[in-house]
Amino acid sequence: MTIKTEDLLNSILGSLDRIAYIKSKDIPNIDLYMDQVTTFMESHLKSSTRHPGQDKILTKTMINNYAKNDLLPPPKKKKYTKDHVMLLIFIYYYKGILSINDIQELLKPVTEQFFDTKEGFGLEEIYETVFGLEQEQAETMKKDIIEKFQISEKTFQEAPADSQEFLQKFSFICMLSFDVYVKKLLIEKMIDSFQDSKDKAHEKTTREQ
Repeated sequence: MTIKTEDLLNSILGSLDRIAYIKSKDIPNIDLYMDQVTTFMESHLKSSTRHPGQDKILTKTMINNYAKNDLLPPPKKKKYTKDHVMLLIFIYYYKGILSINDIQELLKPVTEQFFDTKEGFGLEEIYETVFGLEQEQAETMKKDIIEKFQISEKTFQEAPADSQEFLQKFSFICMLSFDVYVKKLLIEKMIDSFQDSKDKAHEKTTREQ
């Protein structure tokens, strides 16, 4: 690798290191007004955005739309609980790859069964378990990214010299894009299977009546 491409790879890997999820212990145990929620999300997730000085993590309009689309239970006396904040964090990560309908389908069972449970297993346990896998997955992703980058460096060796660098980056982007495409397709198939299971259960109930 040249110094230039090595710097690019190190920059990409460094970006992964800056992605840090919000631990449940860092979320206030007191109910928050909307302005406090947006400020909290902004301060904890700003570094993960593409343009930290410009991109908005969460706005009042977004929160209101999530509530209107049944992605988020309504606030209590204009205040949002810790469970509300955890759901908003899930939504923040999902909205870049999934439709509103898919997010609703995915989160609805979680909300119905585990939101605001006073005793026993609740949303916080789900949140901690899922995001607790982050570190291990990040290391696996780094290895995969390095492998794809190294493969891309070997492509287009016969291309015109002044085009090789662009074409190799293009090759790298294509491999990453294909990976995202396949995983997105898999996620959508799994979400569709939830609805298929509900439809079959409804048909069985209807036949038995």
